[in-house]
Amino acid sequence: MPGSIRFVLVETSHPGNVGAAARAMKVMGFDDLVLVDPQCALESEAKARASGAVDLVREARVVAGLDAALEGVRYVVGTSARAHRRLGPELVDLRSGAGALAGEAGAGNVAVLFGPERTGLDSAALTRCNRLWRIPTAEDYASLNLAAAVQVVAYEIRQALGAGVRAEAPPVAPAEDVAGLCAHFDRVARGVGYVAADAPRRALQRVQRLARRARLEPSEVKLLRGFLSAVEKQAPQERRRADDET
Repeated sequence: MPGSIRFVLVETSHPGNVGAAARAMKVMGFDDLVLVDPQCALESEAKARASGAVDLVREARVVAGLDAALEGVRYVVGTSARAHRRLGPELVDLRSGAGALAGEAGAGNVAVLFGPERTGLDSAALTRCNRLWRIPTAEDYASLNLAAAVQVVAYEIRQALGAGVRAEAPPVAPAEDVAGLCAHFDRVARGVGYVAADAPRRALQRVQRLARRARLEPSEVKLLRGFLSAVEKQAPQERRRADDET
């Protein structure tokens, strides 16, 4: 079960945080660490802070972009110290969210995202998340070190796994398939004139949010993409008829 839970650090700038995060993961029994575009070298300081978890630093996968980091993942959670945005993923309590993640992990790979130390996850990363977790902190001082956040999250997930929160979840389409569906919708909506070709991508953001909340199954994604493909094929014919009538 822990092997299906992936910890993803996005654009980490301090090598010590990578090492300390690896140590936090290992002490809770997790070993799948992915680094997205790290902004630091993973040498002496990272390994020193890792202590007995140097193997996790050494074996961490370094990738360019979230697409590679989330390959094969069916459920994604983001972490943030900021209030969630109107078009962002649903904000849930960390403890109950960890229980839900434990259940999802029983059916396939899941991932928890941690953003850059200074800025946190950006809007593009948030659109990939099914849920957003916020660690409860003091109102007058909410700053939490990246590695400390990893430790708290890893602990809560470990507690949920130990409590046997493994309710079987229905199959959910991989994150990359859902992203492809949303991009397909955006292309068709602009192609048929439902959304102006040069309009901001607000409609796409809303569809992304809807898709996250719906937790679409693979067959549902296939159904919707088939419909969109049919619309794409039909649209040129309708445009030609309209031109002929005028």
